[in-house]
Amino acid sequence: MQKFKLHSIESAPDGSKERLQAAQDSMGMVPNLFAVMASSPQLLEAYQTLDSLFQEAGFNKNELTVVWQTINVYHDCHYCVPAHTAIAKQMGADDAITANIKQGEALADDKLQALRVFTERMLDARGNVDQQAFKDFAEAGYEPKHVLAVILGIAQKTMSNYTNHVAETPVDEAFQDFK
Repeated sequence: MQKFKLHSIESAPDGSKERLQAAQDSMGMVPNLFAVMASSPQLLEAYQTLDSLFQEAGFNKNELTVVWQTINVYHDCHYCVPAHTAIAKQMGADDAITANIKQGEALADDKLQALRVFTERMLDARGNVDQQAFKDFAEAGYEPKHVLAVILGIAQKTMSNYTNHVAETPVDEAFQDFK
C-alpha cells in the first residue's frame, strides 16, 4: 500500500500551511486527517469548506451528529467515528446518538431516527431513493432543503472517510478515548 505522509505545518505544501496553522490555532492541534489531506491543498480546502457549509445547512447539533455518525458508521471509518464522538461531546450533542448508531439501535427521538433512516437510504441507494423515503422524511418534519443538506453531509464525510481508508490515518491521541 502507498504510504501517506502526516504533514506538519512546516512540511505541508504551501497551499495547506495556512489551513493547518488555522487548525492549530483554533483546536490546539492539527488533526491527523488534516495532516494527511494537506498533501492535496485542494482536498483539504474542499473538506474544510464543506464542513463549514454543512454546519450552516439548517441542522441542530444533534441532527449534525446523526448525519455525520450515520455516514461514518456506514463507511466503517476507524478515524471519523471517534473523532466525531469527541466533536459531538464538545458541541453538547446527546451522547446516546453516537452510542445507538454505533450499536445499530434505533434513536429514541423519532425525528432524529427519521433523519438517520433517510441518510442510510440515501447511502444505500446512492441517492436514488424512492418516493416513500421522501414522504417518510417529510412526515418527520424535514423539508427539501434538508434532503440537500444530507447530500452535502454525505459529500463531506465521503471525502474524509475515503481518505482515512486509503491513508490508514492514525487516530489522534485526543480521540483515543472515543474509539
